[in-house]
Amino acid sequence: MITDHFPVLGLRVRTPRLELRPPTLDDLSDLADVALSGVHDPAEMPFIHPWTDQPPARLALSVVQHTLGLYARWTPENWELPLVVVHEGEVVGVQDILAKDFAITRRVSSGSWLGIKHQGKGIGTEMRAAMLHLAFDGLGARAAASEIIEGNFRSERVSRRLGYRDDGTGMAAVRGKAVNGLRFLLPREDWEAHRLDVPVTLSGLEPCLPFFGLGELPG
Repeated sequence: MITDHFPVLGLRVRTPRLELRPPTLDDLSDLADVALSGVHDPAEMPFIHPWTDQPPARLALSVVQHTLGLYARWTPENWELPLVVVHEGEVVGVQDILAKDFAITRRVSSGSWLGIKHQGKGIGTEMRAAMLHLAFDGLGARAAASEIIEGNFRSERVSRRLGYRDDGTGMAAVRGKAVNGLRFLLPREDWEAHRLDVPVTLSGLEPCLPFFGLGELPG
């Protein structure tokens, strides 16, 4: 089985209504379809990297290739884990968690997107909360960071609800214009104070730990 060689693919993060898991090829096909159905108002761009500004066929392919590339480039010192979000048996979006030199810094970052028809139902908050449980409770993180474009109010509300602190500003070029970026940081003690009253369970984590830099790789 593939998980004998890359156990990260067997990791599961669950809440009462969501499952977050590394995507299979079928999941990636579904995720590409979600992207094609719309992620945001085309008149707006909530992402620092405007990946949705592509023709449909190129957009769908980029979703697949980007994710497969993350697996291919994975090392314990530099990793990014994409987790598809499944609600009522349907792939609805993706929640990423990533880090460099995690064994030393114990700091993660994250990114996410959700199909537009699934927004406004609390799924975005719940999937971020599930990811934070993996980071802090499962991996022993000390802090989690997030960065958004100013005006991405949905993501900002999620960060503030979960206890993130303001952590400075930046600037990026998006669609040929300079835009302000907002950085947020969630120390472990703030996560513990603001964590949602939603049970989260982890399965398949122990054999993955060396792949996150927490122990020696087999063989």
